[in-house]
Amino acid sequence: MTERILPASDIYASCPREGVVLDYYAGVFDAVYVCFNPFIKPTQISTERFCPAMYPSQAELVNLCAPVPWAEVMKLAELPSIAAVDLALRTQIHGIRSERMWETYAHQLEALYDSGAVMPPMEGEHSPFHYESVMAIFKDLGHQWAWFGDEFCTERKLYWIDELSKAESTPIGGHSNIFSADHSLLWTVHWDSHFSFLCGTRTDLERARVAERVEGFYCAPSTEVHWSLRE
Repeated sequence: MTERILPASDIYASCPREGVVLDYYAGVFDAVYVCFNPFIKPTQISTERFCPAMYPSQAELVNLCAPVPWAEVMKLAELPSIAAVDLALRTQIHGIRSERMWETYAHQLEALYDSGAVMPPMEGEHSPFHYESVMAIFKDLGHQWAWFGDEFCTERKLYWIDELSKAESTPIGGHSNIFSADHSLLWTVHWDSHFSFLCGTRTDLERARVAERVEGFYCAPSTEVHWSLRE
């Protein structure tokens, strides 16, 4: 039987698994902004809901919880840097090799979860707290339609952007890729990470004030997918 091998991914609709981020997107996007998925503060919902059997829906997260920036959690957990927050999260999900784990950082975060102060951010998915902001960025840059694709974009569907903005009705979820019809803008998410990538030109992303709307940072020429391991 002939082995079935998927064709190479479209760069404008995919996420690198490892390596230097801008090298992966070279010739397609010249800028990538790393968007931190916010931590979650339950305000009108029990912390007991944050388990696989009863995990809140996207709409419940947006309407019954509040986003908490990494910078604030860094201070609450008394961690030394934003990179330490990422290392703690990766350690908790066993997303890095055992010899690179930072158990002390992970325990400091877990103390916050135990107290009910915050719950961990979404892992390997776009955060519902970002839907409205990022889709507004698409619209501000002149896009009315966006393609929504699964992890490898073997299945994709065109949506009116307003349909992707609200947590109540959006199909966004899982390891998905959302990109503009002209392939100039991509919002993708990395497996085993607590952040997403917003890709485009530096001019467009700065014009849309991405850094003011979403907590994160622009990739430098040497920034790797597993950027916190290099800090």
